[in-house]
Amino acid sequence: MFESLSEKLEGAWRKLRGQDRITEGNIDEALREVRRALLEADVNFQVAKEFVADVRDDALGAEVVSGVTPDQQFIKIVHDQLVALMGEQNVPLAEPRAKGRPAVVLMAGLQGTGKTTASAKLALYLQKNGQKPLLAAADVYRPAAIDQLQTLGGQIQVPVFTLGKEADPVDIARASLERAIADRHDVLIVDTAGRLSIDDAMMAELERIKAAIDPEEILLVVDAMTGQEAANLTRAFHDRLGITGAILTKLDGDTRGGAALSVRKISGQPIKFVGVGEKVEALQPFYPERMASRILGMGDVLTLVEKAQEEIDFADAAKMEQQLLTGQFDFESFIKQMRMIKNMGPLGGVLKMIPGMNKISDDQIRQGEVQLKKAEAMIGSMTTQERRNPDLINLSRKRRISKGSGVSLEDVGKLLNDFGKMRQMMKMMGGGGPFGGGMPGGGLGGMFGGGGRQAQSAGPNPAFGPGWRGQSASGSRRPNPPKPPKGKGKKKRKGFG
Repeated sequence: MFESLSEKLEGAWRKLRGQDRITEGNIDEALREVRRALLEADVNFQVAKEFVADVRDDALGAEVVSGVTPDQQFIKIVHDQLVALMGEQNVPLAEPRAKGRPAVVLMAGLQGTGKTTASAKLALYLQKNGQKPLLAAADVYRPAAIDQLQTLGGQIQVPVFTLGKEADPVDIARASLERAIADRHDVLIVDTAGRLSIDDAMMAELERIKAAIDPEEILLVVDAMTGQEAANLTRAFHDRLGITGAILTKLDGDTRGGAALSVRKISGQPIKFVGVGEKVEALQPFYPERMASRILGMGDVLTLVEKAQEEIDFADAAKMEQQLLTGQFDFESFIKQMRMIKNMGPLGGVLKMIPGMNKISDDQIRQGEVQLKKAEAMIGSMTTQERRNPDLINLSRKRRISKGSGVSLEDVGKLLNDFGKMRQMMKMMGGGGPFGGGMPGGGLGGMFGGGGRQAQSAGPNPAFGPGWRGQSASGSRRPNPPKPPKGKGKKKRKGFG
């Protein structure tokens, strides 16, 4: 997500590296890089122009902070401006206007943006948060649109209201509201028809539906990969309908970020949700600060923690942590840990939420996934005794595991070697919670095709939020985490925050 934009923005920080302070003379070159990065990310031209002007004003007016280098200070300013551009804070769905009436959400957008799937994702999200949603199928034009919504509704166990393909969409919307009131649903989500392009007939129909059901929310569903075109689309829908927010779909496939940075500025209305995958669970509330952190390569720890809370059994995680602390971590624990992480979503998406891991390429992630599949096959070919005590595995056992899993003898040896190093490193680090004390970027470096090592060696890393405490402009770092001196506490470091 936003890899291309993140890489180009790094070029701007480098222009200020080694400077004593930010001045008119040295900031112009950095701002040119920021402007170029935004335009290449397909951000609307006017949005990019105003953003750069705001960053310039803040940078030249910023006070010099002791212990903070100009490039770190500049990143902090860009971070704050990105947050302001995308809306400052998360905006939840509106409450119902009257008692006994559900909150009505009208879904609008062009054909192919993922509107029907987004409707089902939103219904599931609301259901998980204790609400009782009803879906209404008002797209009578697209072949199988009603069938698709009914199938998705069946998967998530949310009822779908329909009057069939021959009914008028306005009548469907009106009748669905009556059903929602009668059955005491908290939220009504109306899926409407789209077109391949904006036309008067589509807009007029949406206006009639709006008049019939008086929705609390009109959410524009935008394909994040359309870039600058998303700004034009947002303006057209907002002028006719008065949208109250947007859902960005396919954000996981967007390496540029133009839509995410343009939609809110053009309409003045917030992005409320983002789609980050094909699965019906892959919808997240939009938090501008978290998104700004991802764009700047800082990861997104809060979203990672929320995913963990949803998917991980913390009783098992606590048990694993104790095993790590005592050096008793075995292959059975390893497989459990991998399955926990898999439940949180695609490996690449999870890793890139971890601060400092944004440098891992898609190719390295693919290599890592292949290595993990091989590891699962090899572990599956071990006996229970071997999984619990890897030290038992001698040459003859390695040969049996190799044949049973369809991999080479060298692969088995590498797995055992990497696992031994990882276990030793984790014991030295003293655990580290359900993710095993830095496991993805450190101990499993070999299993991830070297991804962890590259992430560790890549330039200054603003991975710890807008403060970047205690980092040097040169980006040098120790290859291994330093051991704290005995009997001494941590020194307080200078920086933002």
